[in-house]
Amino acid sequence: MLDHELHNPLKTFKDAVHTRDFAVTAEIFLRPESDAESIRHQADVLRDHVDAILLTDSQFGQVHMSTLVAASILMACGVDAIVQLSSRNRNRIALLSDLLGAGALGITSLLLVRGERAPEGFDPKPKPILDVNATELIRIASLLKSDSRLRHCPDFFVGGVITPQVPRKNWKAKILEEKIYAGAQFIQTHICMNMDLLGKFMKHLVSEGLVQRTSVIGAIAVMESADDARWLKKNRPNVMIPNALIERLENAADPRDEGLTICAETLQEMMEMPGIAGASIMATRDLTTIPEAISRAGLSG
Repeated sequence: MLDHELHNPLKTFKDAVHTRDFAVTAEIFLRPESDAESIRHQADVLRDHVDAILLTDSQFGQVHMSTLVAASILMACGVDAIVQLSSRNRNRIALLSDLLGAGALGITSLLLVRGERAPEGFDPKPKPILDVNATELIRIASLLKSDSRLRHCPDFFVGGVITPQVPRKNWKAKILEEKIYAGAQFIQTHICMNMDLLGKFMKHLVSEGLVQRTSVIGAIAVMESADDARWLKKNRPNVMIPNALIERLENAADPRDEGLTICAETLQEMMEMPGIAGASIMATRDLTTIPEAISRAGLSG
């Protein structure tokens, strides 16, 4: 047993969502050159400020160490990991192996997605597999929790991803409902800095009773320049950043400070928004901006 398990029981994202009014998570940077020491350093930057750290799976089609390996390093540091697994590059046997491995490692939270295509210039270009889609992967992980063939069933907190949108008249959140029916206990949005849009989306989910069936986590970003905001919109799927925010960054005397202010304001609005259970924050450049933004928003660690 590890020392942190003896003296400091691991707080989990699952517990935070169920016991706190507003849970906070953050992404770390996983890159081709990432090693155990870099992950430990990033954990040290974030540990006192967030409830868990999200490990994205080959974000931007970028190759890096397995998210399961990265999760084991984080958990040995006493920080809970939310492991993202994507179905784009794995068949169902490989996915089941990873899910069973996650259970054996004691990983409690999963964010299950379709995954992104390999970027242009990746040579030789990998072929997508897509044996199952994101909703089917959520269902597979949920079924493992009560599989009678397993000696110890993993108690996963299973999540999926959704894109906020302004609901049309008589619109039903079909994709979201399918993911909830498949077993999604939490839903994380794609990055959305448009609080007017997110507010209308959440109002609809509240009126439809969907927030009673799953917990919604809003994803946001700390942007240090207008170029960072434009890069996010170009390179991450379904990112929603209003032009007005990009103009604020463009015209700011200190763009980094303005980016922190924007993120803190966004967090404060989300905390007041009915139906939102928490936020997931990513930084475009400097991971220390995440604790700064959380502090400016008045959120305790």
